[in-house]
Amino acid sequence: MTSRPLLRDRRRTLVAGSLAVTAALTLAGCGSSDPAPAGDSSGSSAKTRTVDTANGKVEVPASPKRVVVLDSGELDSAITLGVRPVGATHSASEDAFPSYLPASETKDITPVGEIANASLESVAALKPDLILTSKVRDGERYDELSKIAPTVMTEATGSAWKENFQVHAEALGKQAEAEKVLATYDTQVAKVTEALGGKEKAAATDVNFVRFVEGAEIRIYGKQNYIGSLLADIGTGRPAITDKAKDGFSYDVSPEKIDLADADVIFTSTYGDPGKAGTTKTMNSGLWKGLKAARNDKVFEVDDRLWIAGIGYTAAGKILEEFETLMTK
Repeated sequence: MTSRPLLRDRRRTLVAGSLAVTAALTLAGCGSSDPAPAGDSSGSSAKTRTVDTANGKVEVPASPKRVVVLDSGELDSAITLGVRPVGATHSASEDAFPSYLPASETKDITPVGEIANASLESVAALKPDLILTSKVRDGERYDELSKIAPTVMTEATGSAWKENFQVHAEALGKQAEAEKVLATYDTQVAKVTEALGGKEKAAATDVNFVRFVEGAEIRIYGKQNYIGSLLADIGTGRPAITDKAKDGFSYDVSPEKIDLADADVIFTSTYGDPGKAGTTKTMNSGLWKGLKAARNDKVFEVDDRLWIAGIGYTAAGKILEEFETLMTK
């Protein structure tokens, strides 16, 4: 995911499951080792650290060994920093973890339910010593999650992904590793900008991102979201329509107004079935075929799970690589 990935908000009252959670919590003190612990790169001998979170200061283990992540951004952060969580949520549209992440790093992770609707019983049964999530996903269940393990929440997802990554790195004790990740990202961004002909040429090329969403209108993505931040880092131009995006996120249109998405280059993705999302019908329409990007063969269909739902530095690295390949072919 976002970006505000389309997820069904099915937060349920878990009173009926409270006894199961309590039982699992009782087991949590037994302890267990993780084959890929988070570790503490600071070298400190302290047993705990204090992290500033969206819910205030939270005391976390100095070297967390059993981490559970409850969103795609948190999963990307952990894997990027060399941490294999013991549990994670998955998208409402798929039962598997994102395919862009190395299969070797996700194969042993236990699913604990859908994003924004994780099973507290499943989380507690894994006996975590740290939980990573956000208020936008699990804010209403912070107290319940905190009873299971120290819970570090960021405020939201999407455009704040870089700040969130820093919080995740601090919670995991991986600040040194995080610095290397940032340096690698900056180098790759500079490389892509140069491949486009430099800053001036990149800025003169207007790029749009259009997402077809099953059960909703077509989204022309604005600047305040994950993919928008990547385009800003590269330095591409953005069409004027992006300034009309609600809260900077997206400007939603019907197929009859898809001509508003016109740009030099258009990237597209689909959430759900292409037929039900209107992808096929819209892209076969006269309005779409009349777009400058379509006429110049500059429309590129990309993977929604990566470009929209990835939300992290590992996803960003793959997006930048694909972006450069498509834009320079």
